[in-house]
Amino acid sequence: MNQTFDFIIIGGGIIGLATARHLQSQFSGASVAVLEKESAIATHQTGHNSGVIHAGVYYAPGSLKARFCVEGNQRTKAFCKEQDIPFQNCGKLLVATDQAEKERMDALLLRCAENGIEAEPLDRKQLQDLEPNVNGIAAVWVPSTGIVDYKLVAKKLAEQVSAKGGEIITNCEVTNIEESQRIELKTTVGNYSAGFLVGCAGLHSDRLVEMRGEQPTFRIIPFRGEYYRLPAQLSQIVTHPIYPIPDPELPFLGIHLTPLVDGTLTVGPNATLALAREGYNRWQFNIKDMFEILSYSGLHKLLLKYPKPTLQELKNSLYKPGYLKQVQKYCPIIETTDLKPHPAGVRAQAVAPNGEMLNDFLFVESENSLIVGNAPSPAATSALPIAQHIGTRIAALINPSP
Repeated sequence: MNQTFDFIIIGGGIIGLATARHLQSQFSGASVAVLEKESAIATHQTGHNSGVIHAGVYYAPGSLKARFCVEGNQRTKAFCKEQDIPFQNCGKLLVATDQAEKERMDALLLRCAENGIEAEPLDRKQLQDLEPNVNGIAAVWVPSTGIVDYKLVAKKLAEQVSAKGGEIITNCEVTNIEESQRIELKTTVGNYSAGFLVGCAGLHSDRLVEMRGEQPTFRIIPFRGEYYRLPAQLSQIVTHPIYPIPDPELPFLGIHLTPLVDGTLTVGPNATLALAREGYNRWQFNIKDMFEILSYSGLHKLLLKYPKPTLQELKNSLYKPGYLKQVQKYCPIIETTDLKPHPAGVRAQAVAPNGEMLNDFLFVESENSLIVGNAPSPAATSALPIAQHIGTRIAALINPSP
């Protein structure tokens, strides 16, 4: 059996589902299918993240991340309101604990202005008035940050895709892609044909590029982000997401405190190398994944750039007091015994052969396919603008300018 569609999307996460929904609207009457290898949608990055509706504070002005995140912040909230999805527009605080961080905080305020994001500097007293359990000499208040359960957003997107006649086919892993006049796919449940293919496979995006017959210019390196949950009696020690001031010399933001919409308060994430692309468990590994990861020269160069942070993250992953120290810097009332197990996430980070982490969203195009190559945070926040961007690029590829 060979089923035929106008558009096939590989990947049933929030970006794949948002794209399917957008294509149904943009190309009226087009047949659309979403192929998902798991038994349910939103089981990977969409279902394993902090749940933050990001404001766009950190991203380079003019970058896709900056543009899509600022727009996505508002569109995500509007979608939640329209669909009665619970969310909170709680705002967040970026806390400086010493003078060096205060100077970096001032730079972040300038970036907020460049990105068109409302942000307000707070002194020590103003911070204490907002969050009595947080220590800092200053902070940035970003009122547009929110929190939501992105699995619920994905579920609603899937319902809308199905309601418009789209098919969401689960337990369907793509094993081969042939691209000529049309796209021909082999999967674990049969063959499919499409006029245009969109790849939204997250942790496997580079493999889709390879299946299409092209050598990717990057490799996906999975970084596990480990979280802890605080006990119920501590769930109200802060009422806003509390972030450290990031060090621009380091590749990740650092551990933060994040309330979830269900009232839980989480601590995390860190960033440690995973030995499986879906390695949510610390000891989980996959031989094929491990070989590709550890043999990649780009990873070797990346680790050589950050030897101290790499070892520190590994140590803190194995040594809970070390992990806790990162949090006690700005919230000292938390103790080691307060850190309870919570599901980890895995970040799909594209890394170039020279060891550079790709900092912006990346799209790999051909005549009748487009693969989302790099879409780490804030991809969930940016899903609706990303889907619109994909639709615009598809229109240009289908009907190229003379």
